Amino acid sequence: MEEKYKKIIADEFRNCIQGTIKRLDNEETHRPFHSALLSQEALFWSRFERSFSTSFGQRVIEQISKAAVLSGGATEASNQKVLTINLTSGQFTAIENHISDLRGKRLGRPPDWDADIAAVKANGKTGAKETGRVISDLWWVKDGINHYMSIKTVKPNIDQSAEAKRDLLKLKLNDQNCRVYFGLYYNPYGENRKDYAWSPPKGVFNFQNDSVVLIGKEYWDTLGGKGFYKQVLAIAEEVGAKTRLLVGALNK
Repeated sequence: MEEKYKKIIADEFRNCIQGTIKRLDNEETHRPFHSALLSQEALFWSRFERSFSTSFGQRVIEQISKAAVLSGGATEASNQKVLTINLTSGQFTAIENHISDLRGKRLGRPPDWDADIAAVKANGKTGAKETGRVISDLWWVKDGINHYMSIKTVKPNIDQSAEAKRDLLKLKLNDQNCRVYFGLYYNPYGENRKDYAWSPPKGVFNFQNDSVVLIGKEYWDTLGGKGFYKQVLAIAEEVGAKTRLLVGALNK
């Protein structure tokens, strides 16, 4: 990884901790029942974890992911990419019907990205051209191909998942050569995809087989190239060697 991308990623991690510490100094801390039931150490770590989760949010992951794709050879990349798409009215309707069938459990089969995109394409050939808009959390161009990713929390709800699939279907129908992804930046249940156990989004995507679903290691190695997951973890460890000292000093 080039040093400039390593620095961008390290700065994002470091700023998260600094933002957490600053927020701790400013937030309301009077919680009489917590204080009565918990130790001071438990109270501190409860506050810290809540504040850190706020700092280490969507914006940070988007910025690190952007650095990852540029490090991995992308020629262009941006966050919150706005794209105007042109589909037939039949295609828009087919997408909405598909999402409705998924949510209502009327599809008659498990979700399957390849079958889903083929069905929507086949059922939406008629109608006049209409325009729409899709905002992608991460967009990049590599080898002349447009890539789009919807980045979600590691436990997305069904609304978030359905909206993401709606957007990915629109993007793929608009440009059959593009590549689209539904990305979770880590797996809270283990290293392997098969271990992912959060149920709500499984009615929308097939987490075992859909190629568009990227979790954890697959997420980072798709963005930055093979081995990038280990590299980004190593950067976090390097930053953490210093930030752990700062945090430890607060709890004395």
